[in-house]
Order: sequence, then C-alpha cells, then structure tokens
Amino acid sequence: MKKLLTICAVSLAALSFTGCGVTSTLSNNLSETKVVLSEKNFKVVGQAYGEAKSTYVFGMGGLRKKALKNNAINEMSKNAKLTGAQTLTNVTVHTSMKMITPIYIQLTCTATANIVEFE
Repeated sequence: MKKLLTICAVSLAALSFTGCGVTSTLSNNLSETKVVLSEKNFKVVGQAYGEAKSTYVFGMGGLRKKALKNNAINEMSKNAKLTGAQTLTNVTVHTSMKMITPIYIQLTCTATANIVEFE
C-alpha cells in the first residue's frame, strides 16, 4: 500500500509540472487605403516587429487577449518609424501560450508587417 501511494504521489507530481503550448495567427491590414496596383509605384523597404507578453498565476493577472494583441501592434508601429509615404501592410499577429497547468500561463503576442513606401 505504501509503495502504491508513493507511485501515485510521484505520478501526480510529474503530471502537475507538464507544460503545453497553444498558438494562433491573425493576419490583416491596418490601413484602409485603396491603391490600384496597375503600376509598380511602390517598394518594400523593410519589416516591422513588435511583441507583448502577459503572465497569469493561478488565472490571475495580465491583460486580456485583445489588449495584448493591440499592445503588440502598437509596439510594432512604434518600432517601424514610418516617414513620408510609408505604410504598414500584411500585418500578422501570432499568439502563443506557454502553460504549466494550472499554476503559470504566459501569453506572447508578436506582430510583424511589411513597410511599403509609395513613390
């Protein structure tokens, strides 16, 4: 009986420290400018990147998913340092979750986009 109890305790401890991960990706355009691309009057000049993280302990703390995505997009916009006739296009937001059930959860949102300059 003591041996069974020890095996159960070790198994429970091992299961409580396992982790899982979940990812999702959202792709959209930030600007609503409509451009007819019959001529090549633009060039891709670079990429912008932004990241936001949120940590939850026992389900408490951190930001909601929507606020976390907005923070990542805002960070990306700041890092882009757009000038003149530049805009962000092909915006992709990738969300990943690292979890040690049910104690610790970390959400990470990364936003990337192409920087396009019109001539």
